[in-house]
Amino acid sequence: MSPSPQSGSKAAARTDRQRRTPVPRLNPMMACDTAFRVIARRCLDDLNASHEATCRGDPGALHQMRIALTRLRTAVSFFSPMVADVERTRIRDELKWLNGQLGTVRDLDVAIERLKAMDKQRPQAIPHFRSWNGKRADGHRHLARALRSTRYRRLIESTSSWVENGPWTVMRGKQATDERTSPIALYSAGKLTRWRKRLLKKSRGLLGMGTRELHRVRLRNKKLAYSIEFFEDLFPNKKLSRQQTALKHLRKAQRSLGQLNDDANGHALATALQQNGVHAPLQFLSAKREKDLIRTAAKAYRKLAALKPFRMM
Repeated sequence: MSPSPQSGSKAAARTDRQRRTPVPRLNPMMACDTAFRVIARRCLDDLNASHEATCRGDPGALHQMRIALTRLRTAVSFFSPMVADVERTRIRDELKWLNGQLGTVRDLDVAIERLKAMDKQRPQAIPHFRSWNGKRADGHRHLARALRSTRYRRLIESTSSWVENGPWTVMRGKQATDERTSPIALYSAGKLTRWRKRLLKKSRGLLGMGTRELHRVRLRNKKLAYSIEFFEDLFPNKKLSRQQTALKHLRKAQRSLGQLNDDANGHALATALQQNGVHAPLQFLSAKREKDLIRTAAKAYRKLAALKPFRMM
């Protein structure tokens, strides 16, 4: 049987952390190009740290690898347009490919854990549980091949090279130079404020939204939360509590929207299996559960809106 999403070797995780090259902390006057490199290196380190365990079929490592990838993609987005060059589109497309590889298997992991929760004593007794578990095993094998492929290796190498010495690092002109040399505290405060306003605007009327709209709000929520975490080094102690409060509300909304997304993905997987002749219980969606989760998220956004704007200095 495949290990659960929470499984994994703590000793191996410690070894992975010890192998990482230390990266400097951010400081308010650090230039944006340097800050981007620091953040991107951290994301790449986290991605590499979970790579081997994910290849071995550890669902917990897969989850961590996907988080690291999402954080990396968020960093690229956060520092746009500074990093907008001829290479960025290709890099983003390849990162999107990797996200699809990881996401397909992760969705199966989550759906099967939900099935197992229906009968914690004897999950194998659930009708056609073996079919689902077999599909997950196939998914992990396919993912391992992708992660050990030349395409993946080139993706990591080219992304790392782009972060350090991509065309964006030497683009000429006053605007490009200003974008690279601007103090990170000034840039990040403005960007975080804009992303927060955009999220709050897009989150209005959650109860009337469909699955796709809720999914888009969830992605904006995740990007803002990760971005705040990127810059925790910059928040003075007296403003750190405000940052932590904002993160608390964002994480609460994220949990609710994430559960809704997991329900929708599980339902879609079950439907696809049924079309292939495999019985799959469609017990992932509930009108009451959906309404409760959306209300929880909406309440979190109201509290986030009541907070004062982000300030780094």
